[in-house]
Amino acid sequence: MIGGTRFVGKSLVSTLCAKGYEVSLFTRGNRPIPSNVKHFQGDRHLDADLRILEGKNFDVIVDVSGRTLQDTKKVLSFTGLPKYRFLYVSSAGVYSKTNSWPLDETSSIDPNSRHIGKAETERWLEKEGIPFTSFRPTYIYGPGNYNPIERWFFDRITYNRPIPMPGEGNWITQLGHVDDLAEAMSRSLEVETSINRLYNCSGKKSITFKGILEVAVNTCKKTIDEIDIFSFDPLDLDLKARKVFPLRISHFITDISQIEKDLQWSPRYNINDGFEDSYINDYLLKPSIPPDFSLDKALIGS
Repeated sequence: MIGGTRFVGKSLVSTLCAKGYEVSLFTRGNRPIPSNVKHFQGDRHLDADLRILEGKNFDVIVDVSGRTLQDTKKVLSFTGLPKYRFLYVSSAGVYSKTNSWPLDETSSIDPNSRHIGKAETERWLEKEGIPFTSFRPTYIYGPGNYNPIERWFFDRITYNRPIPMPGEGNWITQLGHVDDLAEAMSRSLEVETSINRLYNCSGKKSITFKGILEVAVNTCKKTIDEIDIFSFDPLDLDLKARKVFPLRISHFITDISQIEKDLQWSPRYNINDGFEDSYINDYLLKPSIPPDFSLDKALIGS
């Protein structure tokens, strides 16, 4: 596995080891390495480091950190092709804007997406005839999440801060728990149908921004009446300010029926249980240091 000690990779390693797989990791060694895996230390961008992988003949290669086609091609130029499968973590962010929801795996790709390198990698794998399975999650959440989604809400609720909310918070989005993604990825190795497939992979239900806030409030053992919600108009914001809010301010909904059908898999977590998991097994375990809320000024003006 390229990566494997941070968030998605960490959950996937745990899942694979629990199923009896022998796991090897190639990482920079900046984070603790599980005792039950083999570790190769190096930087995936350095040829000198990748040479340690030559001649290893891996059955499965998992790339959880590749962002560009060159990232993946470079790794495979040293490892050679996997004997069985290449698993890739892509993103539902590759899809174009649309007025037709939900997005399915045939929806058009945005050539200007910041994730376009992932779509290019998928196309290359297919063109080269490399047996692969690629996963396109929406927003991934859960313990260890370095993308501040649930934590963004928890922080403001915990420290009694105003909650900036675009409009009435009626945009609909979709979150998927990291352990559900890991289970789906491991399950794909057991199902021949999943070879050369692209899969949307997320939670089963969609939810509004206001709904996410309500879940977070309940998780923090407060009531929505205690929360000061500040409504802002996203059309008044410049692009940089829009990025201060943790979710893209648009609908973002995918159809996961294909992965459910092919893998006989369904998400185990609903958002209530998932936020509870993040809160208890991550948020409450971190030191209670007041976060920097200065960027909220771009949304609430004070």
